[in-house]
Order: sequence, then structure tokens, then C-alpha cells
Amino acid sequence: MQAAAPSPTDPRFADTAADEAAVDARVASRLAQASREALAEGGDLAKNIPSFSSRPAQQDLAAAVADAVDRRGTLLAEAGTGTGKTFAYLVPALLSGKKTIVSTGTRALQDQLYHRDLPRVRDALGVGLKTALLKGRANYLCHYRMRQAQGEPRFTSREMAAQFQRIVAWSGRTRMGDMAELDALPEDSPLLPMVTSTAENCLGSECPFFNDCFVVQARQRAQAADLVVVNHHLLLADLALKQEGFGEILPGAQTFVVDEAHQLPELAAQFFGEALSARPLVELARDALTECRQVPSALAAVQEPARALEQAVRALRAAMDELPVRGTRRRAAEDAGVEQAFDALDGALRTFHAAVVPYASTSPGFDACAARAVEFEGRLQRWRDGEEVPVDEDEESPDVEAQATTEAADDETRPRKRADESVLWYELTARGFRLSRTPLDVAGPLAQHRARSQAAWIFTSATLAVGGRFEHFAIKLGLYLKGEDPPHTLLVPSPFDWETQALCYLPRGLPEPIVRHYNESMIDKVRPVLEASNGRAFVLFASHRALREAAELLKDGPWPLFVQGEAPRAVLLERFRASGNGVLLGAASFREGVDVAGDALSVVVIDKLPFAAPDDPVFEARLDAIRRNGGNPFRDEQLPQAVIALKQGAGRLIRNESDRGVLVLCDPRLTSKTYGSVFLNSLPPLPKTRRVEDVAAFFGATQVAGD
Repeated sequence: MQAAAPSPTDPRFADTAADEAAVDARVASRLAQASREALAEGGDLAKNIPSFSSRPAQQDLAAAVADAVDRRGTLLAEAGTGTGKTFAYLVPALLSGKKTIVSTGTRALQDQLYHRDLPRVRDALGVGLKTALLKGRANYLCHYRMRQAQGEPRFTSREMAAQFQRIVAWSGRTRMGDMAELDALPEDSPLLPMVTSTAENCLGSECPFFNDCFVVQARQRAQAADLVVVNHHLLLADLALKQEGFGEILPGAQTFVVDEAHQLPELAAQFFGEALSARPLVELARDALTECRQVPSALAAVQEPARALEQAVRALRAAMDELPVRGTRRRAAEDAGVEQAFDALDGALRTFHAAVVPYASTSPGFDACAARAVEFEGRLQRWRDGEEVPVDEDEESPDVEAQATTEAADDETRPRKRADESVLWYELTARGFRLSRTPLDVAGPLAQHRARSQAAWIFTSATLAVGGRFEHFAIKLGLYLKGEDPPHTLLVPSPFDWETQALCYLPRGLPEPIVRHYNESMIDKVRPVLEASNGRAFVLFASHRALREAAELLKDGPWPLFVQGEAPRAVLLERFRASGNGVLLGAASFREGVDVAGDALSVVVIDKLPFAAPDDPVFEARLDAIRRNGGNPFRDEQLPQAVIALKQGAGRLIRNESDRGVLVLCDPRLTSKTYGSVFLNSLPPLPKTRRVEDVAAFFGATQVAGD
């Protein structure tokens, strides 16, 4: 006969609970201790990975991750460059044996983690856990769409047709169907949308190639694996139920590790919102015409509405040509021609839908086209008719100086922000547009999904803290909620010897950044640094206009000059590394995800404090919401965001124990304004100087040592 379990009021229950807590503590200490030992000198990684070196900071981080894994808690960990955070979270994740999702910022980092770092750690530990790599569906070959594209007259050149034939040949031998296997295919190739699917145009289980679908197979591998490597886009799409992988893959995971976590709040705003852009509309029209090859009787009815839809998309883009590149729904509505073009697009979608519905039963493709038309009609209507946060676009964006001293007491009478407030906005590209609804606050949805998972969550990056504190990031992720324990935090400084490896130069005599001749003055201050270092520099700009002006000022210099926009980022970086003494001019996209170790990069120049551009409607709406909520936009949003962006840029300089270099921070507000200390105190402990002679001496010593 089975004994009855003790009730909560039974005195034995306290002993049982205490025993369980003691067991949990012992288990936690065992995992943390095992993680430390594996990463220690003489441990499994040191024995089995030739290049591995033991780092106490890495062991501290691994132990903190292990504790979070065992108590299913939340950890925020900033790990300075050189800590070895990837190994620090992989070791406890693998030793725990628990189902783990590791999410990182980009597909390139995802591939590096899965194909290089993970196998090395797994083999060194000798654990036999199953692992899987899972990307969004747009990364996998779609058999159906590739077959549909065969014979299509869409190829604009012989080279494009030849590339398509290479894809067809590869499709017969690939096991995974990952488009990244095709090294020669550019990331922006127009062939990619022709041979991959999206959530909108995928036929799902109705597809005739469903049993051979690479997305389905990748998802099945992920569901069977103990550790799955995803990227933030897929993680968020799954949380937001956007059906990137034919349904959720995350339920059942006991641990989530979010690397490069500083990117998550902005990406989450995209995924918990909604968008409609030109390309899917054009693809819808073209897909319907392609389907007519399977159902020839449909051509007469579908051809004209499909062409009219494509024309309506082009007409809307042309009508928006006089609008600012970015703006709110209200701004677009002020132009009568744009509103007429919206009406025409709405009518074209309805007519198209009416034309394809009669053929929905004739093929899965037509059925999907009809469903997509309804979905796009709904998105367009919600964008046009939705209630949006009021943003005064005519008011000039306030100077960050004024914001720094503005008190928020007079804002307390304004209406409070609702949790569901969104901003409706558009963005124009060279040939297209994107209509977006973006929620201003994603803390609530993220907190709900985190609570629902009942899993451990580890958020880590080299840039999470502002002035040594994590509140800004934690609030954005909904980690400070009533009734919940605050997350554990850990600040792991970089192990580099900053006193000898680096120098921070703050030039004297620069004017305020708002004056017209600031760029010329800044380049004048930078030239002696470039002469001392013999080039070998990144010069990072807050705007593309400033970048172009600097390129003109430096074009006759003695160093090879590489300018963002002249070639793809990967090509520019390869040329920069190969040059040995190049100067690369870049904007925001070069502040992170760029790794140039060694002598090729010995100087990083930052022209201005990287406060967000005032032409971002979402950012402006977010600031206004903070103001209406009784907060201070500068203190609560602009300053923390700029600090994290500066830390990202500065992080390009020293990438390993043997690197040496100079960080040049040109903005005079770092020393003239009270908030400048927040930036400086958030950086690693670099020695600081205001004398260019010290920069020359720093590189002179390098040259002597090199001799």
C-alpha cells in the first residue's frame, strides 16, 4: 500500500522541503564546482583544447550560470572582452544535461558557435549530448519554390541564370538545405527569395514536398536535441508565435542562454509588432502568375489583377517619394496623393483576392495566395486605421544638453502610458517601403513568455551595464516586476592588462559637435594619431553625412582608405585586414559584430557620443511616452542607449591578450558636461591622456618592442 504524501500542514512537510532544498543546494554546488574544474588549469578543456588558457573570471561566470541553471533563475551577466563567455556558458549547459536553447545575435555568430565552439567544448568534456542548429525558414532551400522558379523568365542576366543552375545542382546533394553552404551566393542575392519560403508564402503540410522539407527536418532535429543553437530572430519569432518553424520549438527547454543580449529589446519590439513591406506584396502577385502554369485556365482571370497589384505597389512608393525617409502614419496621411495611393493599393488587394479565391481549391499555391491577400489586407487596414501614440513631428528634437537638466515634475499631469501603446510609422528604401506597428514597451510580453517557460534565463553580453548597473536593460526585458525576485547580476571585467595594452586619448580644443566645422576640426585632431600609428585604424561616425565628409578630407592621405558603402562589410573588412595599414571609415554597423585582432587594428576613433538619431519615429515616441509617464527621457533612455553604443564601439580595439591600441574619443562633452563621467566610468579602466605626445610615445614603444 502506498504511503500518503505529507500535507502542507504536516510537521513532516517542513523537513521534506528542507531536505529538498538541501539536495538542490548540493546539486547546484556540484554543477558549479564541476564547471569550475572543467575550465581550470589542468581541467578537461585545458587538456583537450591546445589553445585554451585558464581564466578565473571565466570560471566565476560559469559558476554563476550553473547556479542559474539549477535554480531555474535569471542571470544578467556582463562579461568584458576576453572573458571567454561562450565557453563559460557552454560548459555548465552541457554538464547539466538539461534541454538548452542558446540564442545569439546573428547567423554568422550562430554558425561560428555551432560549427566551431560547441564541438570543441562538447568533445573536451566527453559528453554525448545531441546538438542541433536551427535557423529561420528563409535560410533553407524550399523545394516547391525552386521548382516553381524553374523556367521562370525572371533572370535578369546570364550570371543570375547560371547561379540558379548551381543552386539546382546543389539541391540534389545537400543534406541540410542551409543556403549558407553556398559560399559564392551573396547574402542579398535576388535569387534567395525565389528559392526560399517565408511564413506568408509557405504551403505548410499542403506542400507536395512536405516530407522532404528542410525546415521541417531542421525543426525535428531541434526537438530531439539536448542543446539547440538559434539566433535572436528565431527565438523571438517563436515567442511571438510567428510560426517561423511550423510551430513552437521552445516548450520543454529548461535553460535559455541569450548571448549578445543587448540586442534583444530592440529586436523584440519588431517581433511583437507587425509590418507590411513592398517586396512580399510584389512576390504575392508574381507567385499567383506562376501558379497559373499549374492551372492554365486561371490565367485570364488572374493576370490583370496580379499586374494591377504590382503596379499599385510601385505607384505607392512613387507617391511617397516626397515624404521624409522615416515618418509616422500621421505624417503620411497629410499627403493627399499618398492617401489616394493607399486607397488604390487597398482596392488592388481586394480585387486580386476576389480573382484568386475561385481557384483556391485547384492548388495549394492558389489557396496560399488567397490567404496571403487576406492577411496583407488586414495589415494594411490596421496600419491605416490604428490608434497611435501622439508624436509632435513638427517640434525640433531637443538638444541632449537640455534634456540632461530637464526635470520631469511638470509632466506628472500628462496621461499615463498604456502597456499596449504602439507607434505607426513607415520607412522608405531605394525602391520599396515598410509600414510598421511597433510597441513602445515589450517588457510585459517578454516577462509573460519568460514566466510561462519556467526555465532558467541567462542574458549575457560585453555591454549590458551602464555605470556598473543593470537597471536599464533589466527594465526593458521586464525583469523588475512586482512580486518577483530581482534577477541575479554579475559584472565580470575584462582580464586584459589595460594599463599597458591600451590608452584613451581625449583631444583638447575641439568645438561643440553642433558647429558646422566640427568634422574638419575632428579630422585635424585625428591626423597626428594616424601618423603615429601608421594608419591601422577604425574611424566610427554617428552619421553617414559625417562619414562622407571625412572620406573627402582623408582621401589624399598616405594610408589605404576603406569607406562603408563602397563594398559589402565583409569585403571591406577583408581588404582592411590585408592592407596592414588601412583606415576604415564606418558608421553604426561597424560598432559591433566586427572582430579584427592583431596589428591591423591599433586605433579606434569615435567622432561623437552615439546618441540615437532624432529621425527615428519609434525612438521619439518612446521618449515622449517616458516624458508623459513622469520620467526623464535623457536619463532613462537616451543616455543609457548611448553609453551601451559607445561601449560597443570601444570594444573593437582590444580583442586578445597581445593586442595594443589607442581609443580616441573626440566629443568634448565627455569632459565639459556632467554626464560625460557616466560614459567614461562605463568603459574598461584605460589610462587617459589629453596629450597627443603620449599617443606618439605609446606607438613609439610598440615599435621599439617590435624591433
